[in-house]
Amino acid sequence: MKVLIATKNTAKIEGARRALSHYFSDIEVEGIPVESNVEEQPVNNDIYNGAKNRVSNLKKYAKENSINSDLYLAIESGINNLFGRWMITNIAVIEDNNELESYGTSPSFPVPDKFVDDIISTDLNKVMDQIFEKDEERHNKGGAIQLLTHNEVTRIDLTEMAFIMALTKYINENWR
Repeated sequence: MKVLIATKNTAKIEGARRALSHYFSDIEVEGIPVESNVEEQPVNNDIYNGAKNRVSNLKKYAKENSINSDLYLAIESGINNLFGRWMITNIAVIEDNNELESYGTSPSFPVPDKFVDDIISTDLNKVMDQIFEKDEERHNKGGAIQLLTHNEVTRIDLTEMAFIMALTKYINENWR
């Protein structure tokens, strides 16, 4: 199975590969960076919109470059105010060649009120760099969640869970 994912981030690619490997064999995942067409730090509905836009841009890129794929994936992380509480959530979007779309979310983690405005005006990574020491490894692999959970959960884990949730339509024909 050939899969394109709208990123070059190794943690996101690995999370997607892990999710897919639960249900499919012989998976090839190729990362291609494309634009989300939303702000650097997506807020509320723009988290989904960014992932959806990345899938659309990825499909366009694949068509223009004669790249065949069975599935097109994207994941966007952002801050949302759900239930009157601010939290960070990842939203994964998957589409196939028949325009069947599915989506899923990762577990979310709370954002203290004192950091909300700074995250919205910059992004989570910049705020994490101010609170903790700047760390490129965190940016690329573990994510903020690795620091906040004291190494119990990584960005790979959150990405895997979001894509597993998004795969529910693809692995259950009667759920479409």
